[in-house]
Amino acid sequence: MQELIGTGVALVTPFNKDKSVDFEGLKRLVNYQIDNGINYLVILGTTGEPATLTSEEKELVKATIIKENNGRLPLVIGVGGNNTMAIVEELKSTDLSDYCAILSVSPYYNKPTQEGIYQHFKAVSEASPLPIILYNVPSRTGVNVLPSTVIRISNDFKNIVAIKEAAGDIIQVQRLIQNKPADFMIISGDDMIALPLVLAGGVGVISVIGQGLPKDFSKMIQYGLKGNVTEANAIHYKVMDSIDYIFEEGNPAGIKALLKTLNICSENVRLPLVNASYDLQEKINTFAANY
Repeated sequence: MQELIGTGVALVTPFNKDKSVDFEGLKRLVNYQIDNGINYLVILGTTGEPATLTSEEKELVKATIIKENNGRLPLVIGVGGNNTMAIVEELKSTDLSDYCAILSVSPYYNKPTQEGIYQHFKAVSEASPLPIILYNVPSRTGVNVLPSTVIRISNDFKNIVAIKEAAGDIIQVQRLIQNKPADFMIISGDDMIALPLVLAGGVGVISVIGQGLPKDFSKMIQYGLKGNVTEANAIHYKVMDSIDYIFEEGNPAGIKALLKTLNICSENVRLPLVNASYDLQEKINTFAANY
């Protein structure tokens, strides 16, 4: 799974003022990533607002990205949820031939035990024709997938090849790296600790800020992978404030505010999310002007 080394980005779904999907903006976004050094694209992750897209819209978003990408970068598709059997059925019935891997979030809202999480991913593993990236994001799911559970899963299901770790806990990351199988990959799901994670032995990041600052963010990760700490840290400290800003009022409102400033797409999100406030947009504008 060399495709997963480096910087992936969790693409937003651009919306027009009337909240319809902005497919031209989506094409611009894809090309912006390709032109600026991103290594792979993640489609319909949390940042893409799939919870508020219709089934038809999801298919159109996927088709648009696949066509615009035209085989230039590897693609990862988000297939996850809190209904295990529905995820199994989706994996069995969906054409996944354009993707290199599945990103599958730990079940949210239901708050399963660690054994429930293990059994969920066992079912997902058995159903998936593609390698799987487990996604741990306890701030959204309500339950942390403990390192012991991740290690158990990684040892038992060989098509679960990586974890997108977004607990924001560098000690948890180090426990994973210490005890994981040699070929299991640790990917940051938290932009602020992406570089520390890579320097600790991780393979990269699935980023949000990366789609707004793709050239520098991907360069930072490459420096980190090569052990060029001074150069990597210089970029990390340069982009730190922007990471705070884009998550200040939630994701993806913040990154869409930055993408608006960059003339990639509008700032619009769908309810129950709301657009970034005027004050936050001004902070992001000022950051971009001085970057």
